[in-house]
Amino acid sequence: MLNRLKDQRVYLAGAIDRVKDKGVGWRNSISPFLSGLGLVVNDPLKKTSDVGIENSYTHEKKKIFKATKDYENLSSLMKEIRRADLRLVDTSDFLLVNIDLDIHPCGTYEEIFLANRQKKPIIIHIEQGKNSAPDWLFGTIPHQMIFSKWKEIEEYLNYIDHNVSIETYNRWFFK
Repeated sequence: MLNRLKDQRVYLAGAIDRVKDKGVGWRNSISPFLSGLGLVVNDPLKKTSDVGIENSYTHEKKKIFKATKDYENLSSLMKEIRRADLRLVDTSDFLLVNIDLDIHPCGTYEEIFLANRQKKPIIIHIEQGKNSAPDWLFGTIPHQMIFSKWKEIEEYLNYIDHNVSIETYNRWFFK
């Protein structure tokens, strides 16, 4: 049992502001599995610093700023959140992304493309299935890292974690 993923840092990317549960559900569902592999889970909804926090208070502030057309304060708040989230991408070893094509995930795409430029593994779950993934993603990351089901992602991560010889797709690097 290699346990090659132990102490690797995974960032959980996915829509927050336009999702009913603010992106909490899928993150809470997959996190115990990831922690069980010994991964350090970087969840943008559970930041360890007080910079760029997204919670019910900041969501309410964003609503008020929009309702009152206070775009200056909205911009300031979002720049702080964006900076903190992109820093988490920088410090992560790989990304686990949830995409629901019925939700507009503006920041998620920026996180994917930043991690792609850094040649990090990017594992994507598409709610509507791999066949529905945006074509651009097939030109961005190895298609073997795009999945239709969470169970497939768990199997893939177990494969990466435990098998002696793996296909790295020039993305996976271990200490």
